[in-house]
Amino acid sequence: MQIVTIGGVTIGVCILVATLVQWYPGHKALQKKPQLVGSLLPFVLAWAYGVLAILTVGGLVGWVAGTTLWVSNWLGDVALVWGVGGTTGQSATGNAYLPLTQTGGAIVLILTVAMVAAAKKSKYGRDLKAGTWCGICLGTSAGVAGFAAVPLAQAVNWLGQAVYGVL
Repeated sequence: MQIVTIGGVTIGVCILVATLVQWYPGHKALQKKPQLVGSLLPFVLAWAYGVLAILTVGGLVGWVAGTTLWVSNWLGDVALVWGVGGTTGQSATGNAYLPLTQTGGAIVLILTVAMVAAAKKSKYGRDLKAGTWCGICLGTSAGVAGFAAVPLAQAVNWLGQAVYGVL
């Protein structure tokens, strides 16, 4: 399991806040067109993928997610120390960590192919990359985002069993 630091969680929250600030169309616009919330869907789906990616235990996907988390931890720790004079430390990780099964891992691999293709060809490439990075940073945290990893992992494990017919 990957360990996230306070700096890594800070980077994830910064990505989330920056995305929400850039997206926010204003209160009146949301009242007139509530469907504007749907424009957050690419980011949210990519966030869920990022959470699943950090739950993988090995392979290329696990290595990329782990390296991304390591870099984010380092960047966040440097920003905390040099940016605001804070201190570094290990963040509490979610107590209910649930690893992916073999078939769940296969589904994550399929999702990886879809995410890479979508990030390259879609007009939402920036949102997909930011959402994935945010999910990787927050997926193993002890907060609400970390607890979301359990139902996501259960859903992917179930889908893997359903698709591959393994009981």
